[in-house]
Amino acid sequence: MKTIHLDQIFQNARTHNVWLDRPVDDLILQKIYESMEWGPTSANCLPARVVFVKAGPMKDKLLECVTPGNLEKTRTAPVTAILAYDPEFYEQLPRTFPHADAKSWFTGNESLARETAQYNSALQHGYFILAARAHGLDAGPMAGFDKDAVDAAFLKDTGWKSSLLVNLGYGDASQLFPRNPRLSFAEGARILE
Repeated sequence: MKTIHLDQIFQNARTHNVWLDRPVDDLILQKIYESMEWGPTSANCLPARVVFVKAGPMKDKLLECVTPGNLEKTRTAPVTAILAYDPEFYEQLPRTFPHADAKSWFTGNESLARETAQYNSALQHGYFILAARAHGLDAGPMAGFDKDAVDAAFLKDTGWKSSLLVNLGYGDASQLFPRNPRLSFAEGARILE
């Protein structure tokens, strides 16, 4: 197995907007999902759901949902992942968290279920991007899209709710913007005793 270095998933990884004309194998998409699933979530609730959209009529439909600034990079990306969450994730808890009656924590408590689904799927969506990088792809996450339109066009039969779009493929490194600065440890972290 190939060793993954932190540089590959953090320091040297970049958000890509321009893509090489190189297809992404479906097996890589499956591996990304399977890797994401191992990241921790509270009570192993696993609320994240993913719909991969490749070139074709469904990609054309997705383009109708993105903001103008995201149109070209989405059109040219080999794959766009719709990252979503299942508001009724707790239906799976008897299987994914079998040692407690965790389903009862959420049944009838829509507010707690929604909050749990949203923050845990956000964790999983971060894992998704790191998994894509670890499997050799570049990622371009974006929030500039009409969530209601995406939900109606792609998720209506599932009950899932979209959160984020991530373009995937092999990025054109010659087209990257200059690296933006980050906050220092002293600016963004504290150690308390």
